[in-house]
Amino acid sequence: MNSEFKAINKWAEDDRPREKLITKGKNTLSDAELIAIILGSGSRNESAVELSKRILAENGNNLFNLSKVGISELCKFKGMGEAKAVGLIAAMELGVRQRGAQPERRPKITCSKDAFDQLSTQFSDAHLEEFHILLLNRANEVTQKHFISRGGMTGTVADVRVIARLAIEGKATGVVISHNHPSGQLKPSIADVEITKKVKMGLNTLDIELLDHIILAGNSYFSFCDDGIL
Repeated sequence: MNSEFKAINKWAEDDRPREKLITKGKNTLSDAELIAIILGSGSRNESAVELSKRILAENGNNLFNLSKVGISELCKFKGMGEAKAVGLIAAMELGVRQRGAQPERRPKITCSKDAFDQLSTQFSDAHLEEFHILLLNRANEVTQKHFISRGGMTGTVADVRVIARLAIEGKATGVVISHNHPSGQLKPSIADVEITKKVKMGLNTLDIELLDHIILAGNSYFSFCDDGIL
């Protein structure tokens, strides 16, 4: 065995492809390092990165050429079994398909009716009160929807900390909160007004804007923003 060879897990942490991707980002990795992550391992005498460099070199260091290589050709490289070859081919094919894919069209919230339309299908049980939120980006596009809690006939609990955590994790710049009134009464209660204030204050400290609080009752809704009490 080559005395100079070291397995990847023996390398300095900054030189390991997986750790490098986690700590420095995917754009800092070379083609060979990205392929090495897909392969997972090399052989007893060669690291996954060195194996990847060899495979690339044999294909003109060109990913397009590599994408045309079949399983049998890849398996000719020492350290490449069928499982690794299949994994690499699958990854290359995903790259090809990704280039032809259309970006996801996200619904945009421009008014309370837009928010109501997005939320009206979220409430699963009209007999119980539920709390849901929409997370929005800077363009006011809905990036995520979250169920927060379910209560009884007359109320539910909305934890400001849970809402704030979801907003931070979702990189949201705006949030719409919502709950339903199974009774059919649209007028917000004192508790509704208080939780709105708490959520708004909590999000403001994180530079996240509470855009609206929507109360749903059947096919109708009440908007705190439209009513000027947000």
